[in-house]
Amino acid sequence: MIFSLTCTATEAAPDSAILGYLLHKHPDKWFEKPLTFGTANVYYPESSPERTTACLAVRIDPVAIVRGGSKSAPASLAEYVSDRPYAASSFLSVAIAEVFGTALGGRCEKFPEAVDAPLALSATVYALPCDGGAAAIRRVFEPLGYTVTADATPELLDDRFPQWGEANLFTVTVAGAVTVRDCLSHLYVLVPVLDNAKHYFVADDEVEKLLRRGGDWLSAHPAKEYITARYLRYRRTLTDAALLRLSEVAEVEPEPDTVAAPEPAPVVAAKTRLNDERIAAAIEAIRSAIPSAKRVLDLGCGEGKTLFALREAFPALENLTGMDVSPLTLTRASRRLKLDRQEGDAKRIELLHGSLVYHDARLQGFDIALLMEVVEHIEPDRLPDVERNVFGFMQPRRLVVTTPNAEYNTVWESLPGGEFRHTDHRFEWTRAQFAAWAKRIAETYGYSVAFSGVGEADSEGRGTPTQMAVFDLSS
Repeated sequence: MIFSLTCTATEAAPDSAILGYLLHKHPDKWFEKPLTFGTANVYYPESSPERTTACLAVRIDPVAIVRGGSKSAPASLAEYVSDRPYAASSFLSVAIAEVFGTALGGRCEKFPEAVDAPLALSATVYALPCDGGAAAIRRVFEPLGYTVTADATPELLDDRFPQWGEANLFTVTVAGAVTVRDCLSHLYVLVPVLDNAKHYFVADDEVEKLLRRGGDWLSAHPAKEYITARYLRYRRTLTDAALLRLSEVAEVEPEPDTVAAPEPAPVVAAKTRLNDERIAAAIEAIRSAIPSAKRVLDLGCGEGKTLFALREAFPALENLTGMDVSPLTLTRASRRLKLDRQEGDAKRIELLHGSLVYHDARLQGFDIALLMEVVEHIEPDRLPDVERNVFGFMQPRRLVVTTPNAEYNTVWESLPGGEFRHTDHRFEWTRAQFAAWAKRIAETYGYSVAFSGVGEADSEGRGTPTQMAVFDLSS
C-alpha cells in the first residue's frame, strides 16, 4: 500500500523542502523500517523548493499477518489470499505512527515554529476501501477543510460483468491548508474508519488512541458519532465512553500552543506580514466609521485571528461576530479568543456556523462586514448567490473585501506561471477584473466603492499582493 504527501510552495512557505524537516526524513535518503507485519519505506519522488513529495510504501507479508493473529483457530485460505497487503487499512495507520511518530507528536527541533504553520498539502491514499462510497469519504474529510477527490479504481468490479456492481476501492486525494501534524492525525484515524475494519482486536486502550490522535478536531466534527463508532468497531461501551470524553474535550480543552507561540520564523514570515497588513487595513476601515459603527461581522472568520485583533483594537464595540462554514474552525477560533474564560467577551463576541450562500437573519443589521480572502474560494457559479446574499440580504452599511492580486503572482519565483496562490482558490482576479466586479456590485446594490492595495507595491507596476475594496451603502 502507498500513501503520498505533497507540499507546494506558497507565499506563506516559499520552500516546500520544509516537509522533509517536519517528517524527519531526508529527501536524498532511502528510509526503511521493519514492522511486525512487513516493511515500511519512505522515499521522495520529487524534491525542489517549489514542490516536494514524500511517499510511504508499506510492504505487507500476508503470511506474517496470519501467523501473528489468533492462535485459537487454524488459518483459512481466505486469510492468506486477501486484499490486506494492497488495500489501505489500519496497517497504514500503524505504519504512519511507526514511521512518522515524531511528526505526529508535533516535534521539530530545527524548525519548531513550522510545526503549527499550515502548509499547502495534498495527501493521496491509494486503494482505500470504503463501503459508503465517495459520499462517505467527503463526509469525513470536507469538514476538516479539505478539497476531496475520490475516484473509484476501477469503476466496476469487472467490465465484463457490470451486473456485479461498482468497486469499493478509491484513490483519495485530500488537499488544503493544514499542518503536517494534523494531516497525519486525520489520516491515522480516518483510513481505518473508511475501511471499516481493523487488523487487531479493539480493546479499552483504543479509546485513548482515538483521543490522543483525534481529540482536538474530532470533538467538533459533525460526523464524530459515525467516526467514533466505526473506529471502535461498534463496541457500544467504548463508543459511549469516547463520545463522553470528546464532549468534555469540546467544553474544556485548553488553548492550543499556536495561540501563545513566539513570532514565526522565516518559513511563515511572509504570510504573517501580509496577513497582519490586511488586518491593519481592516482596522483602519473600521476606525474611520467609528463612533457610529457598533457591530462588526467577519464573514469567513477562520480561526479568529482577525477577531482577536479587532477585540484588542476596539474594546468599545458592542458586538463582534464571526461566521464560518466549518464547525472545527469555529472551535479553534473559540479557543484562540478564550471565550470560555472571559465572561465579558463571551457576551460581546459571537461565533456562528453558517454559509455565505444561504439567507441567515442572524447576519443582518451589522454596521460593518469583512469579507477578507474569501471570495476566491467560492466556485464561480455560486458567486452570484453570495453577492445577492451579502449585498442584497445582509446589506451591511460598510463592507470590506480583500482578495489576491493575480498580477502580483509573477513576483514570486516559487509560484509557477498561471498557478494560484492556494490549492483551494477557484479563481484569482487581476486589478481590472476586481474593479469591474466591484463596480458592478456597487451599482446593482446601491453602494459606493473605493479601492486600495495592501502590502508592498511592485516596482514594475504589478500592484500590491492584496487588493481591497471598501463598499459604503448609499443613504
